[in-house]
Amino acid sequence: MPELPEVETIRRQLRSKIINQTVVRAGSHESPKFLSAREITGRRFTELTRRGKYLIAECDGHKELIVHLGMTGQLLIDRGEQGSTMLDQYQRAWWSLDNGKTVVFRDVRRFGRIAVVDKGDYSQIPTLRDMGPEPFSPELTGDEVWSRTRGRTRRIKTQLLSQRLIAGVGNIYADEALFIARINPSLRAISRPQAQRLLDAVRTVLSEAIERGGTTLRDYRNLEGEGSNQHHLKCYGRGGQPCFVCASTLRSRIIDARTTTWCPRCQAR
Repeated sequence: MPELPEVETIRRQLRSKIINQTVVRAGSHESPKFLSAREITGRRFTELTRRGKYLIAECDGHKELIVHLGMTGQLLIDRGEQGSTMLDQYQRAWWSLDNGKTVVFRDVRRFGRIAVVDKGDYSQIPTLRDMGPEPFSPELTGDEVWSRTRGRTRRIKTQLLSQRLIAGVGNIYADEALFIARINPSLRAISRPQAQRLLDAVRTVLSEAIERGGTTLRDYRNLEGEGSNQHHLKCYGRGGQPCFVCASTLRSRIIDARTTTWCPRCQAR
């Protein structure tokens, strides 16, 4: 699933192509998950922001187009006319702009979602409404992270994946951040120093992945092609291989339904 770095990469690449452009035509798959894409016909994009793993395209008339890429979602720019033809069977929505470009949402597994809401009203999107702080927010401190974990019974990795502790972190970057912070993913409570290390590690792995255009393991593509962060992963997906720090064999098992990799020595409980 595209995580914060992948969504932020797409936001940066897409923003200049749609800002101040008006949607002259729009269409979508008949699934209720995508039908609302048609509602912004005639509206002008005024800004493109991100919250966690969500893209938020602000429009005139105090409306927002919300896009979640799900597991396999991709946003593409096509210069051809849309409506009479489709790129392929996995095209779920499209928006033709008055600059001659068309933004296409492609999603093989249909786990993505599109919504149009009044600006700032996320009451019908609970995961967006209840999302935790952005990792790069200057207001977010190690003490705040520690406070948010206090009294929780779930494992620290599961707390990260919930999006309520820190927004935008998924399975890839949770494994990477916990490894760098030297925190065992199965812990249910962490100390103040560990919380600060975790926040620092989250910021490091996310910022490095953004610089590299995201992590392409299977489906993810940004507007310019594949990301390159997959060539720099230290822990995720490396179960059974030697730790880059201590040479111990990395372990991998299912923790709360998610495959998790960690170093038994560097991340000892």
